[in-house]
Amino acid sequence: MHTELLRIQPGELKFPFELKKQVSASIQLVNSSEYYVAFKVKTTSPKKYCVRPNTGIVLPYGSADVTVTMQAQREAPPDMQCKDKFLVQSVIAPPGTLAKDVTQDLFNKEPGRDIHEAKLKVLYVPPQPPSPITESNEEGLSPKTFPVVDNGRHHFLPQDPARSALTALTEERNSAIQHSLRLQEELANTKIVGAKSGGVGSAEAMKAQKLQTGFSFLFVILVGFLGMLVGYLIGG
Repeated sequence: MHTELLRIQPGELKFPFELKKQVSASIQLVNSSEYYVAFKVKTTSPKKYCVRPNTGIVLPYGSADVTVTMQAQREAPPDMQCKDKFLVQSVIAPPGTLAKDVTQDLFNKEPGRDIHEAKLKVLYVPPQPPSPITESNEEGLSPKTFPVVDNGRHHFLPQDPARSALTALTEERNSAIQHSLRLQEELANTKIVGAKSGGVGSAEAMKAQKLQTGFSFLFVILVGFLGMLVGYLIGG
């Protein structure tokens, strides 16, 4: 919308109407001329709205923002229709005029002075719903994503089920290695004790050796399956 001196964006005042809640809307006054332009904003319901600033100066090829705040309303109008209106007046001001110098005298109609006017309608629109909050696990990440660092920046990519299985098997392998080391240490200790105490120690050593043999066979199967899974991932 134009007042010939100023371009008003947007051409309507849209308020996200909510009962018993103060809401605001903004407009921008754009000066596309080489003149200093004084402006004044009026409304048909001055007790209902607060305009800041309601007067001012828009510099040549500059702009000014105006915020209109509607007081909290106890009742909604019929069919959410509002009959309130706003009037934006503008006039060429002397060069160097400051906002504090803008008075009603500048907008008095006199010979040789052109007062430009533009009317703005008021629209009530439904408030925007709040943004949904994404659920996350205890570490702050979605259970279906995992972090990837690229050039110092973190990205979150969908997690591959096969990759999840590989990670689990890797953890199991590491645990199996640790367990195997502990068994070897226990077997060595048992052999030392058996050498000192005779047959009892030998029996315990044979039992521990059988357990280690069975565990080693299970470890071989686990490592083989892990190798097959790695080959599948590389081939895919």
